[in-house]
Amino acid sequence: MRAVLSREPGPPASLVVADVAGPVAGPGEVVVAVAAVGLNFLDTLIIRDRYQFKPERPFSPGAEMAGTVAAVGEGVETLAVGDRVSGHLGWGCCREMVVAKAASLAKVPDGVPLEVAAGLTITYGTTILALDERANLRPCETLAVLGASGGVGQAAVEIGKVMGATVIACAAGADKLAFARDCGADAVVDYEREDLKARLKDLTGGRGVDVIYDPVGGAYSEAALRAIAWLGRHLVIGFAAGDIPKIPLNLLLLKNCDLRGVFFGEAVRRDPAGHARSMERIHAWVAEGKIKPHIDRVVGLDEVPAALEAIAARAVKGKVIVRP
Repeated sequence: MRAVLSREPGPPASLVVADVAGPVAGPGEVVVAVAAVGLNFLDTLIIRDRYQFKPERPFSPGAEMAGTVAAVGEGVETLAVGDRVSGHLGWGCCREMVVAKAASLAKVPDGVPLEVAAGLTITYGTTILALDERANLRPCETLAVLGASGGVGQAAVEIGKVMGATVIACAAGADKLAFARDCGADAVVDYEREDLKARLKDLTGGRGVDVIYDPVGGAYSEAALRAIAWLGRHLVIGFAAGDIPKIPLNLLLLKNCDLRGVFFGEAVRRDPAGHARSMERIHAWVAEGKIKPHIDRVVGLDEVPAALEAIAARAVKGKVIVRP
């Protein structure tokens, strides 16, 4: 079978497409014929050895996928050949077939296309963990989303609206802000042209925002935190800007507010049952039309390096999907 491989640490251009042996299902495992893979910003880091996990090489990028069960291993009773499934594997998905623990996969309802399901697990899974469990976002609260046009950004805008929040989308450029409005944002801030702190304060009547969803980092983190409300929650999702900010702790004292980390992969490992319930909610919202994940482009295995370059350059709205 064909697979995208990282044979040495490096940029997307270092990736190659090669023929490798097909997987075999062991006890408790299934083989999935991959219909679609969701690419994420983490894929641009893991191939450079700049992510929390450093897989043994050669490995395939691609942390999430959807497809059809092709074979089941000994002891698997929850899945059968032909079932439509999706899952977060961490890496290894950019190939024609994968092997996964049956317990790590979710069944995909017939009303959710596999190309859509492939891009839901990480972005929407991270976001429901962040907003529901970590932030305890309540209806009528205000949510500021940094990087609002990216994959997790779109998910935060949409889930924030489903949960009843007033959503302020923050991004760079009129086209990205227009996209965020199309996703349901109530107000927008162009943080390359406007003062982020001042605009967030202005849009909240001086009160500040209740929850900050921050997958960007860099200089924007502190600027947003300075506009947080009393008892606000600042969610640390990632650092797409490249720099990990150093936050003055007196800001937390002055607003009686919290910085809260969101580590999706470890949360799934520690609470797989909770993750399964979250995916059921997300799949239901898609089937009901409450959220409408945007696919920026669909590419083949040979186009994965160029797609990752676009993600690294923040030139993607929503998700890039790979069709092996």
